[in-house]
Amino acid sequence: MSTFQRKGAMQIAEAANRLMDPVLQRKAGINTALLGSWDEIAGADFADCSRPEKITWPRRNSEMSGDTGGMEPGVLTIACEGARALFLAHAQGELIQRINGFFGFPAIRQIRIVQKPVTPHARLRPRLRALSPGEKSHLDELTSGIESEPLKAAVERLGRAVYGSKKR
Repeated sequence: MSTFQRKGAMQIAEAANRLMDPVLQRKAGINTALLGSWDEIAGADFADCSRPEKITWPRRNSEMSGDTGGMEPGVLTIACEGARALFLAHAQGELIQRINGFFGFPAIRQIRIVQKPVTPHARLRPRLRALSPGEKSHLDELTSGIESEPLKAAVERLGRAVYGSKKR
Protein backbone atom coordinates (compact mmCIF):
# COMPACT_ATOMS: atom_id res chain seq x y z
CA MET A 1 0.00 0.00 0.00
CA SER A 2 1.46 3.35 -1.00
CA THR A 3 1.85 6.28 1.35
CA PHE A 4 -0.88 8.11 -0.55
CA GLN A 5 -3.29 5.17 -0.16
CA ARG A 6 -2.44 4.81 3.54
CA LYS A 7 -2.99 8.53 4.12
CA GLY A 8 -6.33 8.40 2.27
CA ALA A 9 -7.43 5.38 4.30
CA MET A 10 -6.50 7.15 7.54
CA GLN A 11 -8.48 10.23 6.50
CA ILE A 12 -11.52 8.08 5.74
CA ALA A 13 -11.18 6.28 9.08
CA GLU A 14 -10.88 9.57 10.95
CA ALA A 15 -13.92 10.98 9.16
CA ALA A 16 -15.91 7.83 9.96
CA ASN A 17 -14.87 8.05 13.61
CA ARG A 18 -15.95 11.70 13.78
CA LEU A 19 -19.34 10.69 12.37
CA MET A 20 -19.79 7.59 14.54
CA ASP A 21 -18.48 8.89 17.90
CA PRO A 22 -21.45 11.20 18.65
CA VAL A 23 -23.92 8.42 17.80
CA LEU A 24 -22.09 5.82 19.88
CA GLN A 25 -21.67 8.29 22.73
CA ARG A 26 -25.38 9.12 22.78
CA LYS A 27 -26.65 5.54 22.31
CA ALA A 28 -24.07 3.49 24.21
CA GLY A 29 -21.81 5.90 26.09
CA ILE A 30 -18.71 4.56 24.31
CA ASN A 31 -16.53 5.75 21.44
CA THR A 32 -14.76 4.19 18.49
CA ALA A 33 -11.38 4.52 20.23
CA LEU A 34 -12.50 2.05 22.92
CA LEU A 35 -13.93 -0.31 20.31
CA GLY A 36 -10.82 -0.07 18.15
CA SER A 37 -8.47 -0.66 21.08
CA TRP A 38 -10.52 -3.43 22.67
CA ASP A 39 -8.16 -6.21 21.53
CA GLU A 40 -5.23 -4.59 23.34
CA ILE A 41 -7.30 -3.69 26.41
CA ALA A 42 -8.94 -7.12 26.79
CA GLY A 43 -5.72 -8.96 26.03
CA ALA A 44 -5.20 -12.22 24.19
CA ASP A 45 -7.39 -14.17 26.64
CA PHE A 46 -10.59 -12.19 25.98
CA ALA A 47 -10.17 -10.21 22.74
CA ASP A 48 -11.76 -12.89 20.56
CA CYS A 49 -14.70 -13.70 22.83
CA SER A 50 -15.78 -10.31 24.19
CA ARG A 51 -16.70 -6.80 23.11
CA PRO A 52 -17.82 -3.66 24.94
CA GLU A 53 -21.48 -2.86 24.40
CA LYS A 54 -22.25 0.24 26.43
CA ILE A 55 -21.29 2.34 29.41
CA THR A 56 -24.06 3.33 31.77
CA TRP A 57 -23.16 6.56 33.53
CA PRO A 58 -24.85 7.45 36.83
CA ARG A 59 -27.25 10.36 36.78
CA ARG A 60 -25.66 13.61 37.78
CA ASN A 61 -26.78 15.22 40.96
CA SER A 62 -26.24 18.95 40.42
CA GLU A 63 -25.67 19.60 44.14
CA MET A 64 -22.97 16.95 44.44
CA SER A 65 -21.27 17.44 41.08
CA GLY A 66 -19.27 20.40 42.35
CA ASP A 67 -17.42 18.22 44.86
CA THR A 68 -16.36 15.44 42.50
CA GLY A 69 -15.82 17.47 39.35
CA GLY A 70 -19.11 16.22 37.86
CA MET A 71 -17.77 12.82 36.81
CA GLU A 72 -18.63 9.55 38.49
CA PRO A 73 -17.41 6.19 37.17
CA GLY A 74 -19.89 4.16 35.14
CA VAL A 75 -20.77 0.53 34.53
CA LEU A 76 -19.37 -1.08 31.38
CA THR A 77 -21.53 -3.80 29.83
CA ILE A 78 -19.44 -6.40 28.03
CA ALA A 79 -20.82 -9.13 25.78
CA CYS A 80 -18.92 -12.39 26.25
CA GLU A 81 -19.35 -15.82 24.72
CA GLY A 82 -20.21 -18.96 26.63
CA ALA A 83 -18.17 -20.27 29.51
CA ARG A 84 -15.44 -17.68 28.94
CA ALA A 85 -17.74 -15.20 30.70
CA LEU A 86 -16.86 -16.92 33.99
CA PHE A 87 -13.15 -16.36 33.38
CA LEU A 88 -13.84 -12.76 32.41
CA ALA A 89 -15.73 -12.27 35.67
CA HIS A 90 -12.67 -13.45 37.60
CA ALA A 91 -10.40 -11.06 35.67
CA GLN A 92 -12.67 -8.02 35.86
CA GLY A 93 -10.53 -6.18 38.45
CA GLU A 94 -7.54 -6.20 36.11
CA LEU A 95 -9.77 -5.35 33.14
CA ILE A 96 -11.22 -2.32 34.97
CA GLN A 97 -7.68 -1.10 35.64
CA ARG A 98 -6.76 -1.49 31.96
CA ILE A 99 -9.90 0.35 30.81
CA ASN A 100 -9.35 3.18 33.27
CA GLY A 101 -5.71 3.35 32.15
CA PHE A 102 -6.93 3.62 28.57
CA PHE A 103 -9.26 6.51 29.43
CA GLY A 104 -6.69 8.15 31.69
CA PHE A 105 -9.14 8.61 34.57
CA PRO A 106 -11.39 6.33 36.66
CA ALA A 107 -14.18 6.00 34.09
CA ILE A 108 -15.38 2.49 35.04
CA ARG A 109 -16.24 1.27 38.54
CA GLN A 110 -17.94 -2.00 37.60
CA ILE A 111 -18.28 -4.44 34.73
CA ARG A 112 -21.56 -6.12 33.84
CA ILE A 113 -21.12 -9.25 31.73
CA VAL A 114 -23.82 -10.34 29.31
CA GLN A 115 -23.46 -13.84 27.93
CA LYS A 116 -24.18 -13.86 24.20
CA PRO A 117 -22.48 -14.57 20.86
CA VAL A 118 -19.82 -12.05 19.91
CA THR A 119 -18.39 -13.31 16.64
CA PRO A 120 -20.68 -12.80 13.68
CA HIS A 121 -21.76 -16.06 12.11
CA ALA A 122 -20.58 -16.52 8.57
CA ARG A 123 -23.41 -16.07 6.13
CA LEU A 124 -23.75 -18.90 3.72
CA ARG A 125 -23.65 -17.77 0.13
CA PRO A 126 -26.35 -19.17 -2.11
CA ARG A 127 -25.10 -21.61 -4.71
CA LEU A 128 -25.04 -20.04 -8.13
CA ARG A 129 -26.24 -21.92 -11.17
CA ALA A 130 -23.88 -22.62 -14.05
CA LEU A 131 -23.88 -20.04 -16.82
CA SER A 132 -25.27 -20.91 -20.22
CA PRO A 133 -22.88 -20.70 -23.18
CA GLY A 134 -24.66 -17.53 -24.35
CA GLU A 135 -24.32 -15.88 -20.92
CA LYS A 136 -20.65 -16.89 -20.74
CA SER A 137 -19.87 -15.44 -24.18
CA HIS A 138 -21.80 -12.23 -23.35
CA LEU A 139 -19.78 -11.85 -20.15
CA ASP A 140 -16.51 -12.46 -22.04
CA GLU A 141 -17.55 -9.83 -24.60
CA LEU A 142 -18.33 -7.28 -21.86
CA THR A 143 -14.98 -7.78 -20.12
CA SER A 144 -12.78 -8.06 -23.24
CA GLY A 145 -11.93 -4.34 -23.23
CA ILE A 146 -10.68 -4.28 -19.64
CA GLU A 147 -6.88 -4.18 -19.56
CA SER A 148 -6.30 -4.49 -15.83
CA GLU A 149 -6.34 -8.20 -14.93
CA PRO A 150 -7.47 -7.71 -11.28
CA LEU A 151 -10.30 -5.42 -12.41
CA LYS A 152 -11.27 -7.81 -15.19
CA ALA A 153 -11.39 -10.74 -12.75
CA ALA A 154 -13.53 -8.72 -10.32
CA VAL A 155 -15.99 -7.71 -13.05
CA GLU A 156 -16.19 -11.32 -14.24
CA ARG A 157 -16.97 -12.51 -10.68
CA LEU A 158 -19.67 -9.85 -10.46
CA GLY A 159 -21.12 -10.89 -13.81
CA ARG A 160 -21.12 -14.59 -12.84
CA ALA A 161 -22.89 -13.69 -9.57
CA VAL A 162 -25.53 -11.60 -11.37
CA TYR A 163 -26.19 -14.16 -14.10
CA GLY A 164 -25.92 -17.13 -11.73
CA SER A 165 -28.48 -15.76 -9.29
CA LYS A 166 -31.15 -15.25 -11.97
CA LYS A 167 -33.43 -18.07 -13.04
CA ARG A 168 -33.15 -19.09 -16.66
